[in-house]
Amino acid sequence: MELFSSSWAALRSTVAGLADEDFARPSGCTGWLVRDLVCHLVIDAQDVLITLATPAMGEPTRDAATYWNVVPTPTGDDPLDALTVRLAAAYEEPRLLKFHLDDVGSAAGRAAGLADPGARVETQEQVLTAGDYLSAYVLEWTLHHLDLVAGLPDAAGPSAEALAGARALLERVVGEEFPRSLSDADALLVGTGRRAPTADEAAALGALATRLPFAVG
Repeated sequence: MELFSSSWAALRSTVAGLADEDFARPSGCTGWLVRDLVCHLVIDAQDVLITLATPAMGEPTRDAATYWNVVPTPTGDDPLDALTVRLAAAYEEPRLLKFHLDDVGSAAGRAAGLADPGARVETQEQVLTAGDYLSAYVLEWTLHHLDLVAGLPDAAGPSAEALAGARALLERVVGEEFPRSLSDADALLVGTGRRAPTADEAAALGALATRLPFAVG
């Protein structure tokens, strides 16, 4: 849960430091500008608040790893993706997006800090402990932090701890270990299809390269 809080705070801090013109740059998410990605983070923060306020009585049906499913590689054509783009455009000014993310995002961070790790919560008709739910989101925050800075070389990226934690979780999700020759960031980018492996990386991946990408959702 500490890694949830630190990775989420770092991501929001990077957004807060962006210049207005940065919001019109492409992000690492197919079909999305930076402003679209930030709008998605607002929705993510709302989901965290909703889930932490939705207690469940049954036994957990998922954990931090099984919360995620390997899904088809996003194309940007999904109706929900298109809705996010329209919502982002409606903000018109980057400062409004920054304000909304800071407002809702800070609340989500506070709620996570107050949550009982063993309490059971429900989301998407699944039951998890709050600790597992928040741990699952470390992967979400870290991947989107990489997406955010993909075209912004001067912006601060995710921490080494977040990258290592996200890599370990992704390896649990897909049931495979990526070669140690790949850095944590490269394992996440290549593993989820955010970029193609280089020739050296493909050689190190071996047969695993034929199974890429492992897009998660």
